Amino acid sequence: MANNPSHSTTLADIISSKTVTTIDDVLAVMRGIDAALPNNDGLKWFNLLYLKVTEGVRDRPPTEGWKDPAWLERLDVVFAGLYFSAIAAWEQNPDKVARCWFPLLASRQRPNIKRLQFALAGMNAHINHDLAIAVVQTGKERGIAPRRGSPQYRDFDRVNATLEVVEGEVKQYIATGIIGEIDQHLGEIDDILAMWKVRKARETAWLNAEIIWRLESAPIATADDDFLLNLDRLVGLASRGFLVAVG
Repeated sequence: MANNPSHSTTLADIISSKTVTTIDDVLAVMRGIDAALPNNDGLKWFNLLYLKVTEGVRDRPPTEGWKDPAWLERLDVVFAGLYFSAIAAWEQNPDKVARCWFPLLASRQRPNIKRLQFALAGMNAHINHDLAIAVVQTGKERGIAPRRGSPQYRDFDRVNATLEVVEGEVKQYIATGIIGEIDQHLGEIDDILAMWKVRKARETAWLNAEIIWRLESAPIATADDDFLLNLDRLVGLASRGFLVAVG
């Protein structure tokens, strides 16, 4: 089922009210989503984690700077657009939403799922599925194939260090709550948390982008579609694993 209609309308209005062409535009939409969602909506916690790591990419560039900042910003915008599109589609026609998003979006109101589990289920869907698609789409727009050793790959890789720091900070904040109460059930999801490593997930996403790029010119016309369908299913299965009820 789709999420609560009052929240859906609000989120749809927020998403459609702004043309998103820069990282600042992305952040404005995410802040609007954060303000609209109550604390008992699991989507709020993924959105907050995503908001903070995006701020980190914008505000904490490497000391040597980016090799291709225009490409990196466009990637961030395209990537965020896939998230925004999933939310919009969920209220209008859930059958159009990638299956990897279903576990989070269908479980947003479930009890006995911790804030951090929601956040990581969203990161899993977005990075392990959407990021490869965003790299390919950005590459097509810029005429740049995803290739290791390229300036774009070096920027992509440098983002990892920032993400690991910010993600750790935000995960701690989410785990301890708005007013700092300690979540007594965190020990029960240690194994789930251990499954998530942002650097490994992003490296896999880049590899998948290279595969998709090559498959699009393969003799079998549906090769890339078949790959994406299987990827979607596998990532959705992993997201369900993050959302095992505890407590």
